[in-house]
Amino acid sequence: MKNIQLIMCLCSLVFVACRKDLQPSKEETQMLTPDPGSVMKGFYVVNEGNMNMNKASLDYLNLREGIYRKNIYGTANPEVIKGLGDVANDIGVYGSKLYVVVNVSNKVEVLDVKTGKKISQINMINCRYITFHNGKAYVSAYLGRVGDPSAPRGIVARIDTLSLQEEKRVEVGRQPEEMAIVGEKLYVANSGGYSPPNYERTVSVLDLNTFQVLKNIDVAINLHRIKADQYGDLYVTSRGDYYDIPSKLFVIDTQTDAIKKSFDIGISNLAIDGDLAYFYGTVFSYLTGNNTITYGVLNVKDEVLTDKKFITDGTDKKIIIPYGIAVNPFTKDVYVTDAKDYVSPGMLYGFNAAGKMKWSVKTGDIPAHFAFIY
Repeated sequence: MKNIQLIMCLCSLVFVACRKDLQPSKEETQMLTPDPGSVMKGFYVVNEGNMNMNKASLDYLNLREGIYRKNIYGTANPEVIKGLGDVANDIGVYGSKLYVVVNVSNKVEVLDVKTGKKISQINMINCRYITFHNGKAYVSAYLGRVGDPSAPRGIVARIDTLSLQEEKRVEVGRQPEEMAIVGEKLYVANSGGYSPPNYERTVSVLDLNTFQVLKNIDVAINLHRIKADQYGDLYVTSRGDYYDIPSKLFVIDTQTDAIKKSFDIGISNLAIDGDLAYFYGTVFSYLTGNNTITYGVLNVKDEVLTDKKFITDGTDKKIIIPYGIAVNPFTKDVYVTDAKDYVSPGMLYGFNAAGKMKWSVKTGDIPAHFAFIY
């Protein structure tokens, strides 16, 4: 009987401790220089949080008022005990709603874009990225358990943005990542990242009218990012195998759905604004055990690597792990996040068009993805 009481006591302590750990962090406010004339109202930053730590969080920068609000989800949704969830992998705004893809928690959170208040939740196993077109949201999902080499082929799901119900899903490659839409075609980069060295190497092309796969474009192994420019081209990144096959960038012509050019540069993420693609590379090698970090700018009109730098004041030397990037289309300011050690609060830096740092703020853990508010 004493043993049973002891076990019950220990279980109660563990339960209380776990509930305490699951409480969302309190909101914090940081002040920056206000810009009352800013065309853009501000932007959301979603922090991934390390896996299995339930530390995904949401921040918001009001550019006009110069107020950075950290951990706003808990303030807007105090009734949600576990907070935003485990690993926030993407974020997007469509109409009056903000969508947050929470990967390990197997859900897409739908929030009011003005308040951050939760409207609904769309359950989806191992969901990854989101994009929008003509009243529909499209979500890529790995399916299967995290890290499972026997996971099934992934899918792209179509969700109606009014009813917030999944309408249909179509099977693509294994572990599909980012998506881009050009005209009436959706392109999704397949990675196959759960089964190295047997990676996937294709971009699946979907017809949005029939919502069926038209074809698969053979590109390279372990694909990740895919961004469209204003000229009908796609920029697709390959992460290689982290050993002998290097990371590369490929350009696909969506008129022919064929590769038209490649660059022997490692790119982890890029943001295209007008004729320029701003990028960084955090390329890891198992052979050296180190990251190789680079920054650069591509001219997407001429399809050439330029010598332009978007950080010119030496701040790049302070950034440990660049992890997110976005460009203000009006001011041409560039925003770069630093994940640091992946387990402690990161940083967000704002650079003007000349590459000089305007401000920096502390974020949540692993700041990664942006959603602009106009």
